[in-house]
Amino acid sequence: MSKKIIIIDDDPDILESMKIVLDKEGYNVITASNGKDGLEKVKAEKPNLVLLDVMMTSKDEGFQVSYAMKADPEMKDIPIVIISSVSQVTGFDFSKEKDGAFIPVDEFVEKPVKPKQLIDIVRKNLGA
Repeated sequence: MSKKIIIIDDDPDILESMKIVLDKEGYNVITASNGKDGLEKVKAEKPNLVLLDVMMTSKDEGFQVSYAMKADPEMKDIPIVIISSVSQVTGFDFSKEKDGAFIPVDEFVEKPVKPKQLIDIVRKNLGA
Protein backbone atom coordinates (compact mmCIF):
# COMPACT_ATOMS: atom_id res chain seq x y z
CA MET A 1 0.00 0.00 0.00
CA SER A 2 1.39 3.39 -0.94
CA LYS A 3 2.12 6.03 1.67
CA LYS A 4 -0.41 8.84 1.97
CA ILE A 5 0.77 12.46 1.92
CA ILE A 6 -1.31 15.60 2.42
CA ILE A 7 0.01 18.85 0.97
CA ILE A 8 -1.48 22.03 2.45
CA ASP A 9 -0.61 25.15 0.45
CA ASP A 10 -2.62 28.07 -0.92
CA ASP A 11 -0.64 28.29 -4.17
CA PRO A 12 -2.37 26.06 -6.77
CA ASP A 13 0.78 25.86 -8.92
CA ILE A 14 2.88 24.60 -6.01
CA LEU A 15 0.18 22.13 -4.99
CA GLU A 16 -0.02 20.74 -8.50
CA SER A 17 3.72 20.58 -9.11
CA MET A 18 4.43 18.79 -5.80
CA LYS A 19 1.49 16.45 -6.40
CA ILE A 20 2.79 15.52 -9.87
CA VAL A 21 6.29 14.79 -8.52
CA LEU A 22 5.00 12.67 -5.63
CA ASP A 23 2.32 10.87 -7.69
CA LYS A 24 5.09 9.83 -10.09
CA GLU A 25 6.96 8.29 -7.13
CA GLY A 26 3.89 6.21 -6.23
CA TYR A 27 2.61 8.19 -3.26
CA ASN A 28 -1.10 8.72 -2.63
CA VAL A 29 -1.28 12.55 -2.59
CA ILE A 30 -4.17 14.62 -1.25
CA THR A 31 -4.17 18.42 -1.41
CA ALA A 32 -5.78 21.24 0.54
CA SER A 33 -5.57 24.95 -0.17
CA ASN A 34 -5.94 26.25 3.40
CA GLY A 35 -5.38 25.20 6.99
CA LYS A 36 -9.02 24.53 7.85
CA ASP A 37 -9.54 22.15 4.92
CA GLY A 38 -6.11 20.67 5.52
CA LEU A 39 -6.86 19.83 9.15
CA GLU A 40 -10.18 18.24 8.16
CA LYS A 41 -8.42 16.10 5.55
CA VAL A 42 -5.67 15.11 7.98
CA LYS A 43 -8.29 13.98 10.52
CA ALA A 44 -10.27 12.06 7.91
CA GLU A 45 -7.41 10.56 5.88
CA LYS A 46 -4.77 9.85 8.57
CA PRO A 47 -1.80 10.49 6.24
CA ASN A 48 1.74 9.25 6.79
CA LEU A 49 3.14 12.77 6.23
CA VAL A 50 1.95 16.39 5.96
CA LEU A 51 3.74 18.97 3.80
CA LEU A 52 2.64 22.37 5.06
CA ASP A 53 2.97 25.98 3.95
CA VAL A 54 2.99 28.69 6.63
CA MET A 55 1.54 31.83 5.04
CA MET A 56 -1.91 31.10 3.67
CA THR A 57 -5.09 32.89 4.80
CA SER A 58 -3.00 34.38 7.63
CA LYS A 59 0.74 34.88 8.04
CA ASP A 60 1.01 32.04 10.56
CA GLU A 61 -1.76 29.66 9.47
CA GLY A 62 0.65 26.77 8.94
CA PHE A 63 2.03 27.15 12.46
CA GLN A 64 -1.56 27.08 13.79
CA VAL A 65 -2.19 23.85 11.84
CA SER A 66 0.93 22.28 13.35
CA TYR A 67 -0.15 23.28 16.89
CA ALA A 68 -3.62 21.82 16.31
CA MET A 69 -2.20 18.58 14.95
CA LYS A 70 0.27 18.11 17.80
CA ALA A 71 -2.46 18.83 20.40
CA ASP A 72 -4.75 16.14 18.96
CA PRO A 73 -4.01 12.56 20.11
CA GLU A 74 -5.10 11.18 16.72
CA MET A 75 -2.77 13.46 14.74
CA LYS A 76 0.15 14.17 17.08
CA ASP A 77 2.43 11.46 15.67
CA ILE A 78 2.03 12.41 12.00
CA PRO A 79 5.28 13.97 10.73
CA ILE A 80 5.00 17.57 9.51
CA VAL A 81 7.40 19.26 7.09
CA ILE A 82 7.06 23.02 6.67
CA ILE A 83 7.77 24.02 3.07
CA SER A 84 7.51 27.79 2.94
CA SER A 85 9.04 31.06 1.90
CA VAL A 86 8.24 32.52 5.33
CA SER A 87 11.95 33.16 6.02
CA GLN A 88 12.31 35.17 2.81
CA VAL A 89 9.24 37.27 3.64
CA THR A 90 9.74 37.77 7.38
CA GLY A 91 13.53 37.65 7.62
CA PHE A 92 13.26 35.03 10.38
CA ASP A 93 15.26 31.87 9.81
CA PHE A 94 13.52 28.78 11.18
CA SER A 95 15.12 25.46 12.06
CA LYS A 96 14.02 22.38 13.99
CA GLU A 97 17.02 22.66 16.28
CA LYS A 98 16.41 26.30 17.19
CA ASP A 99 12.59 26.48 16.99
CA GLY A 100 11.50 22.88 17.62
CA ALA A 101 10.06 23.60 21.06
CA PHE A 102 8.13 26.62 19.78
CA ILE A 103 7.04 25.22 16.41
CA PRO A 104 6.32 21.50 16.60
CA VAL A 105 7.35 20.27 13.15
CA ASP A 106 9.84 17.68 11.95
CA GLU A 107 11.62 19.79 9.34
CA PHE A 108 11.72 23.27 7.81
CA VAL A 109 12.40 23.62 4.08
CA GLU A 110 12.67 26.90 2.19
CA LYS A 111 10.77 27.34 -1.08
CA PRO A 112 11.36 26.80 -3.92
CA VAL A 113 11.92 23.04 -3.65
CA LYS A 114 13.35 21.12 -6.58
CA PRO A 115 11.73 17.75 -7.42
CA LYS A 116 14.69 15.62 -6.27
CA GLN A 117 14.92 17.61 -3.02
CA LEU A 118 11.18 17.08 -2.44
CA ILE A 119 11.50 13.33 -2.96
CA ASP A 120 14.51 13.17 -0.61
CA ILE A 121 12.63 15.16 2.07
CA VAL A 122 9.59 12.91 1.81
CA ARG A 123 11.64 9.70 1.95
CA LYS A 124 13.61 10.97 4.94
CA ASN A 125 10.49 11.94 6.88
CA LEU A 126 8.71 8.70 6.03
CA GLY A 127 11.73 6.73 7.16
CA ALA A 128 12.09 5.20 3.70
